[in-house]
Amino acid sequence: MQPVGISRDSPWTHIAWRQALDLNFGLLSDFNGDVVRAFGIGVEFRGFKDIAMRSAFLVDDTGIVRAVWEYESGTVPDVDEWLAACREL
Repeated sequence: MQPVGISRDSPWTHIAWRQALDLNFGLLSDFNGDVVRAFGIGVEFRGFKDIAMRSAFLVDDTGIVRAVWEYESGTVPDVDEWLAACREL
């Protein structure tokens, strides 16, 4: 199982983020908002619909969502908590 990030940003923006932050995992683009709607995390922000609420999902290798974390805008997620949950799988 490998971690991936998903956002509404374009694939070109993801290339820039991966390079700037030296990320060692993939970033997937939900440019059309299908994932946001499927996970039910779309909010309206400054007149735009289906903007992703800041959140993280732990999905196992069979596709079952095992944990969900939601954060207020500007809150820094606790990555150690994510890693501990991953180790428990």
